[in-house]
Amino acid sequence: MTTLFGTDGVRGRANEHVTAELALSLARAAASLLVPTGGRVIIGRDTRLSGPMLEGAMAAGFASAGVDVLLAGIIPTPAISFLIKDERANLGAVISASHNEPADNGIKFFDRNGMKLTVEQEHAIEDVLVNLPPRAPRVGSIAPLPAAATRYAAFLTGTIESEDIDLSGLKIIVDCAYGATGAIAPHVLRHFNAHVVEMHTAPDGERINQECGSTHLEVLRKTVLSQHADLGIAFDGDGDRVLLISPSGDTLDGDRMMGIAALHMKLKGTLDPKIVVATVMSNMGLEYALAEAGVEMLRTPVGDRHVAQTMLAHKAQIGGEQSGHIIFSDHSPTGDGMLTAIKLLEISHERGRPLHRLAEEIPLYPQARKDIAVAEPGKLMTHPQVLSAIEKAEKRLGTEGRLVVRPSGTQPMIRILAEAADETLCNRVCAQITAAIEGAK
Repeated sequence: MTTLFGTDGVRGRANEHVTAELALSLARAAASLLVPTGGRVIIGRDTRLSGPMLEGAMAAGFASAGVDVLLAGIIPTPAISFLIKDERANLGAVISASHNEPADNGIKFFDRNGMKLTVEQEHAIEDVLVNLPPRAPRVGSIAPLPAAATRYAAFLTGTIESEDIDLSGLKIIVDCAYGATGAIAPHVLRHFNAHVVEMHTAPDGERINQECGSTHLEVLRKTVLSQHADLGIAFDGDGDRVLLISPSGDTLDGDRMMGIAALHMKLKGTLDPKIVVATVMSNMGLEYALAEAGVEMLRTPVGDRHVAQTMLAHKAQIGGEQSGHIIFSDHSPTGDGMLTAIKLLEISHERGRPLHRLAEEIPLYPQARKDIAVAEPGKLMTHPQVLSAIEKAEKRLGTEGRLVVRPSGTQPMIRILAEAADETLCNRVCAQITAAIEGAK
């Protein structure tokens, strides 16, 4: 059968690829492998219109497998990771397509430790889908999970260790992308007395991620500049990633955020071991800045699941992706946009410097990026014309640059990243690879 799971769960067009039938079958398959009869599963979702349909189907699938289901409703993805442990549940499921457009949806699972499933576990679920086990004699219950959002918000505020933190006088613009963070993020920031201006906080599944949030920063940037704000915070639709906008309109990406956190912890003597885990997409400038401070950077394939598993193996405290999935493993085993935002504000408070000034400690190399829509990304990656162009580009970049060309694990496209000290060279290499892929389509 065709592989269903990508780098972040199952994802595709709702009611076409991600159907109610698939959701029900995935629930039955996952339950047969990961949940004992009489066990418990928590389901959360973002604001998409297809969410309730898929939620109902998944709940039915789990219940038919003899599993009790707790519905957390609209809630950020990382909240499910927290709630699994808080409720001592056996499994968590999130219905979301993260940063994708409103017509898409997806399904991802978290194990009893709050971590995303391994590739091997996902393959096992796909294998079971071919021949689903019989329905259980026992029918599981389906009920709402009381105060899910309130409990998650309390967890977030409890991660702050500075007793005297007070964000009074700090004007923060918060863009929630019409997604799952809208009812929680402003509340959490106001808990620390910040002056919060809300953007796109309504739970609107028809506009989720549309010209807003962490993948469309233009409106937030303009608002930060026009309102003379101290910081802009942008989440994606399900709240597992975050990007920041400085008072001058510059973007603070995941690399800068990881660098700020790691250098601060190194300064305090709390970074143990002295390791940061990032992906192949992270900037060489971050690697050099960390090395200068005596911190090693380990690289993984793209996907915060790979980051989380490598962090677990090396007992690392900080890891993440350039896109804004950041993991603070002392508090959570998965990427959490809101947790990242408040921990960085805590660091800013402790250092007595705004985040954009701390970001200057991590000078980044120029990067050129391009996403190219293609019908069959994997097949096109083996085309002789594309392979030849990649080989020539890598020789041109030499040891002072990097090239990453890969099929997306969440969308039908090929992603290109060229990096070097010479910005002109970056742009030329990226353009050459783009031309080769377009010519081979």
